[in-house]
Amino acid sequence: MAFNVYVTRLIPEPGMKIVRENCERMDVNPKDRVLTRKELLKNVKGRDGVLCLLTDTIDAEVLDAAKGAKIFANYAVGFNNIDVKAATERGILITNTPGVLTDATADMAWALLFSAARRIVEGDKYTRAGKFKGWSPMLFLGGDITGKTLGIVGAGRIGAAMARRSVGFKMKVLYCDPTRNEELERELGAKQVDMPTLLKESDFVSVHVLLTPATRHLIGEKELGMMKPTGYLINTSRGPVVDEAALVKALEEKKIAGAGLDVYEDEPKLKPGLAKLPNAVIPPHIASATIWTRGKMAEMAATNLVAALKGERPPNLVNPEVLK
Repeated sequence: MAFNVYVTRLIPEPGMKIVRENCERMDVNPKDRVLTRKELLKNVKGRDGVLCLLTDTIDAEVLDAAKGAKIFANYAVGFNNIDVKAATERGILITNTPGVLTDATADMAWALLFSAARRIVEGDKYTRAGKFKGWSPMLFLGGDITGKTLGIVGAGRIGAAMARRSVGFKMKVLYCDPTRNEELERELGAKQVDMPTLLKESDFVSVHVLLTPATRHLIGEKELGMMKPTGYLINTSRGPVVDEAALVKALEEKKIAGAGLDVYEDEPKLKPGLAKLPNAVIPPHIASATIWTRGKMAEMAATNLVAALKGERPPNLVNPEVLK
C-alpha cells in the first residue's frame, strides 16, 4: 500500500477514489491544463506508477525520468501518445481503457453527421443573433439523411456501432476495412468495398481507424476529391488521420458539402481557416464526454494502475511481453 503515484490531470472521482484507497501517496496536477514538458519530467520522478492522459507525450525521456515506475496507465482507449516500444524495453507496463467509450463515440459521430447535414450549429447561431425573422422556403437548406449511403472507414467496435445507428434511417452501408465484418454484413446488408469506391459512392464518410504511420493523412486532398460535392466527412478517430489543411481547402472550395470533426491534427490548434468555415462543425474533442463513460474510463485506468502496483496483471495491458 505504500505506493507513490502521480496523476497528470484530475479525472472523475470514481478513478480518484480507487487510487486514493490503494496508494499511500497520490499527487495530482492541480491545474486544469496539460502539464508542460518540464513539469511532466519533474513530477514522474520517484513514482511507482503514473496515470496519464492522451494529451501527455510519454516518450523515452519521460520513461527514463520515471525510472523505477512499474506502469503508465493511460486514461484513453488510444495510446499513440506513448512510445510503447521504449516502455517495453524498460520493463514498464502500458495500459489503456478500451471498449468503454464505443457507444459514446458512435453517438457523437452520429450527432456530428446530423449537425453538419442539417446545419444545426449555423442555424442556432443565426437565431441567437436575432436574425431569424420567420420561416422561409430557402432558409438553411441542408443535406438529406434518410435513405442515403453511409460509408464507414474502419469497421471495428466504434465503426460498427456507428453503422448500426443507421438502421432507423434506411441507409445503405458501405465499409472499408482490411478485415471483413461478416456480422455487420448479416445485420445491415453492409458491403465491404475499397476506399475509392466508398468515397465515390457515400453521402457520408465516417472515419473510425487507429492512428498509425499507415493511417496518417489517410484522408487527404486526393481522397477528398473523390467524394461527392454533396458529401460530408465525419471524424471522431484521431486528428492526423485527416489532412486538415486539405480539408479546409475542400470545404472553402465547396468540393464537399461539410464536415463534422471532434479531433484535430495539431490539437488543440486548428489549421488556419477551419474555425471560420460555416460548413464545419467543430466541438472540442468531447466524444467520450458523458458522465458514465468518463467515470468508467477513470475506474478502468485506476484499476489498471493499482493492479500493476500490486504485482498483478492489469486487465487492459497493451504490452504483455513485459511479463514474459
